[in-house]
Amino acid sequence: MEQLALMGGKPVRTEKIFYGRQCVGEDDIEAVAQVLRGPYITCGPKVDEAEQKLAAYTGARYAVICSNGTAALHCACIAAGIGPGDEVITTPMTFAASANCAVYCGAKPVFADIDPETYNIDPESIRAHITPRTKAVVAVDFTGQAVKIKEIRAICDQYGLVFIEDAAHAIGTAYNGKMVGSLADITCFSFHPVKTITCGEGGAITTNSKDYYQKLVLAHTHGITREESQMEDAPHEGIWYYEQISLGYNYRMTDFQAAMLISQLNKLEGFKKRRQEIVKKYDAAFKDVPGIIVQREIPESDTCRHLYIIRLDLDKLTCTRRQFFDAMSAENVQCQIHYVPVYWFPFYRHKGYEKGLCPVAEDVYKGILSIPLYPMLSDSDTDDVIHAVKKIAEYYAK
Repeated sequence: MEQLALMGGKPVRTEKIFYGRQCVGEDDIEAVAQVLRGPYITCGPKVDEAEQKLAAYTGARYAVICSNGTAALHCACIAAGIGPGDEVITTPMTFAASANCAVYCGAKPVFADIDPETYNIDPESIRAHITPRTKAVVAVDFTGQAVKIKEIRAICDQYGLVFIEDAAHAIGTAYNGKMVGSLADITCFSFHPVKTITCGEGGAITTNSKDYYQKLVLAHTHGITREESQMEDAPHEGIWYYEQISLGYNYRMTDFQAAMLISQLNKLEGFKKRRQEIVKKYDAAFKDVPGIIVQREIPESDTCRHLYIIRLDLDKLTCTRRQFFDAMSAENVQCQIHYVPVYWFPFYRHKGYEKGLCPVAEDVYKGILSIPLYPMLSDSDTDDVIHAVKKIAEYYAK
């Protein structure tokens, strides 16, 4: 048995690798530089071009790009008409923005539990949490795997709910042959550096509804329009004229970010292919390792995985999750935890949420660990990650 680096043994690697990182090439840099040399660095043509390209890729009729994924979720809730007194069902196994977007609008997040094998929101738990106040469902494609869209769509249609898909992890994922972004009422994306594609920060919202699209445009740009058909005081004075017709926010994206997004979209299928290769290798390596549970995927999801999560079966190990995490770090393989259940945070605790609301999510949380996954990982890097996981699992095996 190999001695752990944590205990004085030789590390698997000499250089540390992390769970995720951006993949930025010279083509991305040059795309940004061209915009910086030009006349428009914001409110210019690259934003329109990026929106058209994203709509074409996802198959959605409309796309609105914005400053980040949180802004996308906020705009989605605004467009959905969510307000004080409403309830929005979401998952606790997500970044806080998936719930915060409801709070921004004065609504109450309601947390449904997750599937114990896929870690995505459980449609039956959604159904069990519907009340007369429920206005929408924010369903998160956790790790990039699509939620059970067919089942959630049916629930939303039955109860007249707005289906908002939080696809911050899922750009490039398809469900039953159709791209995520074209299936829910409103879909939100994130382009943070650890996501599959990035433009520094950035987000996007897609929809097939013209009504939602118009509301999304207003929400992300101060509620201001130059469209004469939307103005109350038309005909206007001249081409300079605009009106604020609702309360909106400055959630716009710059043109140089949009240029980088276009460049990254051109490489998305290559990124997806490499991520799927690594996931396949990990799945094969870990499926029979005692103490390690592999996330299950539904057959409908052709997943572009953002995160690769191993779940520790702590009943078969002599260590805690923290000890396993620290041991990985000592082997120079840095992991992360995704996510602390949202309602555990003091902000929500002070609002009356208590531990125990979603027992499956809480149990899954205790054992999960995100290991490195990004296209720039070499085969050797991937082998090192596998080596580290197996080395530690063997050392701590009961």
